[in-house]
Amino acid sequence: MPSRKKSAMFASAFFTCICSFVMICVVLATQHWMSSEIRFSGTNSSVTVRLTYGLFSGTCEQFIAAGLQVSERTFQVADNLGNTEAKSMITAIIVILVLSLLSSLLSSGFTCTNAVSNPYQTFLGPTGVYTWNSLCGIFILIAMILFPVNIKESSLSVELARGCFPFLQIHTESSHAYGYSYWIMLLIIFLNIASVIIIYFYDHARYSKKKEQERPIANAPKDVILF
Repeated sequence: MPSRKKSAMFASAFFTCICSFVMICVVLATQHWMSSEIRFSGTNSSVTVRLTYGLFSGTCEQFIAAGLQVSERTFQVADNLGNTEAKSMITAIIVILVLSLLSSLLSSGFTCTNAVSNPYQTFLGPTGVYTWNSLCGIFILIAMILFPVNIKESSLSVELARGCFPFLQIHTESSHAYGYSYWIMLLIIFLNIASVIIIYFYDHARYSKKKEQERPIANAPKDVILF
């Protein structure tokens, strides 16, 4: 059976890993990645489209300069994208987040195993925890980078606005604000770092204790050497 200290440290890391897993599920399930306000000019008036969307779906509403508001609509992101590059980038982000979800799940399993048993010398030990938490953090960071790139390079919000209202004319201005679904990913990265730090402190303390027990016989008391 593991010591109390080992169980406590790995149980703490297990908690952070489970929190990371739950947060990734929230990121995938909620549709508040981006809120955009897109302005279009026409021959007689200007039109503003407000969008709130995530990786799978969103809502859009149209405002005409005179103050007339078109009722809010719900749309599917994939259906509104005619740009193949933008659609491919969204698919890549989803795949990366699924991989991070699997990594977080494996890390949770490894920390739970270590909390109740002693797989010190195998990949199931601290090495496995380091590996899966690092991969999860890297995947999340990549997703955080790719999404803004898609917004800028592929004009994602403009594409989605045109998908909602096909008769929009010349795009003049855009403003964007990232929602909580996006910023939660920062919390996930911090949770993965916290898991690694917890296990590192435990592993470092165990290594120091082991070295102390293996100190050379020259450091032993003289009466022990004579014996």
